[in-house]
Amino acid sequence: MAELSQRARQILYHAVVEYVSTGEPVGSRTLSKKAGLDLSPASIRNTLSDLEELGYLVQPHTSAGRVPTDRAFRLFIDALMEVQQVSAEDHARIRSRFEKFEPGQNVMRLTGQILSDLTGTAAVVMTPRAETLTLKHLRFIPTAPGEVLAVLVMSNGGVQNRFFRAQLTDIDLTKIHNLLDDVIEGRSLGDLRELFARRLATERVQHDEFRRKAFELGEAAVHGAADSPSDLVIEGQSKLFGKPEFSDIDGMKQVVSALDAREHLVRLLDETMAAKGVSVVVGSEAGELGGGQLSIVGATYIDNGRPAGTIGIIGPTRMDYPKLVPLVTATAQAMSAFMERERMFRGEHRDRDERAGTSATFSTTSHASSPPPSRVAEARVVKATKVEVPPEVRAEPADGADTDD
Repeated sequence: MAELSQRARQILYHAVVEYVSTGEPVGSRTLSKKAGLDLSPASIRNTLSDLEELGYLVQPHTSAGRVPTDRAFRLFIDALMEVQQVSAEDHARIRSRFEKFEPGQNVMRLTGQILSDLTGTAAVVMTPRAETLTLKHLRFIPTAPGEVLAVLVMSNGGVQNRFFRAQLTDIDLTKIHNLLDDVIEGRSLGDLRELFARRLATERVQHDEFRRKAFELGEAAVHGAADSPSDLVIEGQSKLFGKPEFSDIDGMKQVVSALDAREHLVRLLDETMAAKGVSVVVGSEAGELGGGQLSIVGATYIDNGRPAGTIGIIGPTRMDYPKLVPLVTATAQAMSAFMERERMFRGEHRDRDERAGTSATFSTTSHASSPPPSRVAEARVVKATKVEVPPEVRAEPADGADTDD
């Protein structure tokens, strides 16, 4: 399709801006009066007709003005709009809200509330991908003859539990924990999954029955945890019902259907994370989401130097993108900064505990020193699943503690 002339781009720009502002079809007379174009209404009308033929505008009725299509919004976002600067007031609001976060609070939900309040529409926050989470502790607790519970404690306080079929003595468990403690230190679930696979492929480990069985257990526990799906937090849903596009019964049904399609939303947000930055999915680009009447603006937040999740908003295609895109970006940046502070804070406390000799450890010889039941049962725990580990793990006693890294 031919590239638009400068005049056509200028008229299309003002048509989109006017439509976003009023929600009404835009006519040549309106553009002539409001856009400050040094063109006659007839010239503007001819250009609007050309833009309609090219698929950038549509005319709902012959007597009405024209409405921008998804194609027009895509060009507007990619090449025409001038992104606004986030105001000092909004920057201060974001910074103040994040500084008030406290340990134990639901940071994802609070972040969604902040972004929804700032933008006046629904906000979505995709929790960090499991493979990016740093593993702090991995312990195997006997629960029944031939069965152990793997407890994975993440550095952010999250906990996952998984059951395994395995014949292990208390001595076996002590040695396995000593070996794996050195291996997991400071590594993410994704890194550990790859590390265990590499170790198990070496001749050294294959010829060392104890190491092989320990790494098989570790790999099985980490692999399942790393593949856990991301969760999605949605805040401010009711704000969508106040939009003119969704104020009637059919519009409300479209919104409810869109917000229920969580797997689809996660896939769209995953694409944002792959883009590494801010990304906008316009109307029909999101498939049948909201009947093709919804758009998503998403930005990636970072944890430990890696893309961890996505923050974004859902709203009608007729959104004020120049204003909202930088607000989403600023919130994602604030989230990244918060996670970095939290990581440093946890590191400082860990170092201080180690220097003081008070680092918490789990004993495998008594239930009294196992992870507290409340930690295993709290809401953040992923539903435990049964996993078969072939071959059946029956670690033989080895001489001395193994401290391979």
